[in-house]
Amino acid sequence: MISTVAEVSLPVDEVLRIKKRRIMPDDSKSSPKRISIVTGIHGDELEGQYVCFELARRIEENKKCLKGIVDIYPAMNPLGIDSVTRGIPAFDLDMNRIFPGNAEGNMTELLAAKILKDVSGSDVVLDIHASNIYLTEIPQVRINRLHREELVPLAEQSNVDFVWIHEASTVLESTFAYSLNSTGTPCLVVEMGVGMRITKEYGDQLVDGIFNLMHYMGMWTGKTKAPRKTIISEKSEDVCFINAAAGGLFIPDVKHWEKLKKGDRIGRIIDPLSGKVLQNVESPVDGILFTIREYPIVDEGSLIGRLLKKEVMA
Repeated sequence: MISTVAEVSLPVDEVLRIKKRRIMPDDSKSSPKRISIVTGIHGDELEGQYVCFELARRIEENKKCLKGIVDIYPAMNPLGIDSVTRGIPAFDLDMNRIFPGNAEGNMTELLAAKILKDVSGSDVVLDIHASNIYLTEIPQVRINRLHREELVPLAEQSNVDFVWIHEASTVLESTFAYSLNSTGTPCLVVEMGVGMRITKEYGDQLVDGIFNLMHYMGMWTGKTKAPRKTIISEKSEDVCFINAAAGGLFIPDVKHWEKLKKGDRIGRIIDPLSGKVLQNVESPVDGILFTIREYPIVDEGSLIGRLLKKEVMA
């Protein structure tokens, strides 16, 4: 069943609608559990679109195994997706900075309030994001330390490679996930892949994880794959940031999620005009590369990658 979650009139006789698809078990119980899959808050992040498609496809193939409600929200920011824009077009506004919204507020605040009302009460929510166009991320879940105890067991079922627990002070209170978690609806923020692209391998990995999670919650009786062992980072010093020392073109020498030793070359920053190597970018520690530069143009200080230190992987 497809329904409209929120709608507002646009200036020239058009209507902006945010829709969801609800998949129900054929033998529904009186109060089945509910999982909500949300994506498209940022219009240039498309990784979640494939997840929505593949999840629905696999459920329909074995509908008898479904014992709960699956709500799929593929396009929270439909204008942004249509125009390949991160924020809400014409408003120059990041949609993930306006929650919980306001039912009596302007158009964007009203949309946020209606979305939050519709999703609230789910037994678990996955808010799926991609990285921007500059960086590629390994599938990971990011968690506010305030909600660690409740969310980590759920994240461990979701088949991601890495759970990154942030200090509460670094988490923006105006995000969709914070608004849900702070009002009792558990929400996992998934980051994976790169902006404006779909990485099918990561999408399949996460869909496997969603089925694991549903099985863990008693919502799915079909076969699932054992979730991969998730690395959990609890401390800010677990992660090492690598930044460019010079502007130029970054040419990588290693692959994403590759284990590195201190001194291994991650790549080079080169100058195409002079033909010179401006910087050999080396790993400052032993670890594994979970973020790597995708867009080759860099300025001094640009983020090249992020390493998870070896000690955390043990």
